Amino acid sequence: MNSDGLYDILDQRFAAKIHGSARLEELYSGCRWAEGPVWFSDHDCLYFSDIPNQRMMRYLPGDSSVSMFRKPSNFTNGHTRDRQGRLVSCEHGTRRVTRTEWDGTITVIADRFEGKRLNSPNDVVVGSDGAIWFTDPSYGIMSDYEGYQASEEQSCRGVYRVDGQSREITRVADDFLQPNGLAFSPDEKLIYIADSGSSNDPNARRHIRVFDVADGRRLVNGREFAVLDYGVPDGFRVDSDGWVWTSGGPAVHVFDPQG
Repeated sequence: MNSDGLYDILDQRFAAKIHGSARLEELYSGCRWAEGPVWFSDHDCLYFSDIPNQRMMRYLPGDSSVSMFRKPSNFTNGHTRDRQGRLVSCEHGTRRVTRTEWDGTITVIADRFEGKRLNSPNDVVVGSDGAIWFTDPSYGIMSDYEGYQASEEQSCRGVYRVDGQSREITRVADDFLQPNGLAFSPDEKLIYIADSGSSNDPNARRHIRVFDVADGRRLVNGREFAVLDYGVPDGFRVDSDGWVWTSGGPAVHVFDPQG
């Protein structure tokens, strides 16, 4: 533990990751369930979801203000930006992935696979080729708290890829309990995907898996990357050195590229 109690350092290599003046700061406390932060450096603002309250929020660091960006939000969860800087969002309520155009109109990226509705897209990333990858667990249709209760139409809780040119949707993984956060390695040769199935099944693994990305479009050689001692892995990001920073219970867990 460092002197101010903010970091629990288990490996001294992590000390190099700590900015000496960094402090934990609460930006906003008015959410029922905050999710999906995405930074817009060109707008100098942070967007995030408040899922049960059906709204998206906007934080401006200049004056520390928080305002409502969109309501209703269709129970949006995870967000990212595409190669043109546009907002890409996962919507529980409509069971789809959408893109917000610069004029504010909404384009549907994916809402069905093989003619059947998706479960409730959760988190999303965009590759350098423009392909959109997203996870599709069932959380948003399990109750009316973070979506609308409904039956699953898909045969699994999968991971999908939408081609950046043809818009063809492909299921790239089908063996997760509840796929959640996902992120590429810096060179995009690997993709990490969290399985948060232990949130419903206490006997399930609290882990993040990693896959090799073959030909930029297929996942092969899946294996366990890291296991959390406590908490459930959810959203995460990979830094420029390949270290994985993941949410999980009451802490942010950090793993080196070897897990």
